[in-house]
Amino acid sequence: MAVCIVVVVAMTMAVPAVVLADGISVEKVYHPYVQPLEREVEYRSVYLNDSDPVIDGLWGHRLGFGKSFTDRLFAEFYLIGIDAPGGSLELEAYELEVKWQLTEQGEFFADYALLFELEMERDDDIWEYATTLLMEKEFGQWAGRLNFSAIYEWGDDISNEWESELRLQMRYRYSRWFEPAIELYTGELEKGIGPAALGDVRFAKGRKLRWEVGLIFGLDADSADQALRVMLEYEF
Repeated sequence: MAVCIVVVVAMTMAVPAVVLADGISVEKVYHPYVQPLEREVEYRSVYLNDSDPVIDGLWGHRLGFGKSFTDRLFAEFYLIGIDAPGGSLELEAYELEVKWQLTEQGEFFADYALLFELEMERDDDIWEYATTLLMEKEFGQWAGRLNFSAIYEWGDDISNEWESELRLQMRYRYSRWFEPAIELYTGELEKGIGPAALGDVRFAKGRKLRWEVGLIFGLDADSADQALRVMLEYEF
């Protein structure tokens, strides 16, 4: 899914309805590369802090398994859960994504790929499809990533609509252990910017742990005050 979690104020004043089709854009900023014979287990989470009690303390989780089928094609399946304020962790949705690397690294001005994502809500008739252009460009010790998504949502329990989303990341390649970065996110209901850090811990040949953490500050009244994102990705 191009969007990790969505917050919608409920029709009643009792419990907020949390769905995964519309809202916060703070998420992983994808790179465009596929490694042959790659397999991975991935965990991602986003935690919201806000003055609005409807979303304050909302915690989204994503657990996935993926593998490459060729040196250009990678697929991953996710279970998506939400831990709502005052509630408990519940499985909310399923997602399938496919990455298609379009160019070889360094072949053109930037490196490109396409990401196709299909998400289905578990308990509601809500679907979401996204096509995302992935770009990466190196500038000496710096590297920039851009993800631009066109998203369509449909179903009996949501208004059918198109959306767009942009994620940017600029990082300094200090070492493979540690790369400081700054990230910018814009979506229908969320705009934010903030610092991030990422790196690799390598084990035996072909095995490594990728980690990322970022703290994103909302840029307008519709955005969460802070969004903390964390990712652990084990490749083998």
